[in-house]
Amino acid sequence: MRSNLKKYTIQLTMLMTVGAAYQNAQAFIVDNSHQKTVTLSRSQFSPSQSSSTYAVTATPITEINQVIKAEPTQTITRHAPKVVQTITKPTYTPVTTTPVTAQASSQFSSSYAQNDSFENFPITTESSSVAVVDLQTGKLIYGKNIDHQRSIASVSKVMTAMVILDSGLDMREEITLIASDLVGAKKASTKLKAGDRMSRSELTLLMLMKSENPAAKALARTYTGGYDAFIRAMNQKAYSLGMYQTSFADSSGLNPNNKSSASDLVKMMTAVSSQPRYQTIRNFSTAPSYDFYIANDILGDRVLKSNNTSRLVRAGAYPIGVSKTGYIREAGYCVVMETHVNNRPAIVVLLGAKASNSRWNDAENILTELAYRN
Repeated sequence: MRSNLKKYTIQLTMLMTVGAAYQNAQAFIVDNSHQKTVTLSRSQFSPSQSSSTYAVTATPITEINQVIKAEPTQTITRHAPKVVQTITKPTYTPVTTTPVTAQASSQFSSSYAQNDSFENFPITTESSSVAVVDLQTGKLIYGKNIDHQRSIASVSKVMTAMVILDSGLDMREEITLIASDLVGAKKASTKLKAGDRMSRSELTLLMLMKSENPAAKALARTYTGGYDAFIRAMNQKAYSLGMYQTSFADSSGLNPNNKSSASDLVKMMTAVSSQPRYQTIRNFSTAPSYDFYIANDILGDRVLKSNNTSRLVRAGAYPIGVSKTGYIREAGYCVVMETHVNNRPAIVVLLGAKASNSRWNDAENILTELAYRN
């Protein structure tokens, strides 16, 4: 039996908020000016200049309604405390990039000598594989072992979300978790339980923001044709993007056989950043936190408070348009992101860091250097 808690309404008007404030876990507050000032320390690069202040402009984004097959404002009624979370829609201008095609598999070179811009990017990185690409020019501006194939952990969930959105499945459809959704290639921490009911849209948000593995499993299981068909679709999608060093064995990334390279992940992230149908990925992966109201007939309804796995997204210090973290022992600590610094879009891929702090130190050093490029 369901609990007798009062019904409530969640208005799921999805958006990305860049440099936004999130207050009391009740709503995403949009920075309507689309302009913020970030002070970046540069003492490690120039002893004579300890810090500088730069204006960074974020391109706001709207939800693409045909992707989720819904009206601009969806109303979903559940049994839970009466709380309303409203996400407001700004206007989106797509990132202009050079399309990534199957013929572009050799677009990025791992040779420092072949790109003069490396001389103007004076950093070292601890991550095993690194790629930084300017999306306006399509040029690799920093690279390290970019063609080395390695496990990518939960970075895989970006591809999982792409396949879900490509499928045209109803994002409002309610999905119930089953016991097998909580069993994976490796034991992973989760607060989800068998019998939990959420919409496909909510599970996608939970998967991208909180990196919940059972959510990824349930999304794949309920795909047309079932779980195995979903994994085939992930591999077919990767191939269509020219990601020839990429293979997927599961939807969550817990399986170490989910492998890719930094250069391949640049292609994936470029597609997410430039194609309007993947607006939901941009919205959901950059949500700093969210309160999920989960229905469960047997165990009772409850609230699951969740935060983004990216400390950069949570802090809001940089304009980040797409983000996904990952970790398993075989993959090390990973993060992929798209960012606009000084209104110039760039893709950053970091794979195989030995410690979480090493990953974030690399990311912050790269973002700081991007702010100082000409």
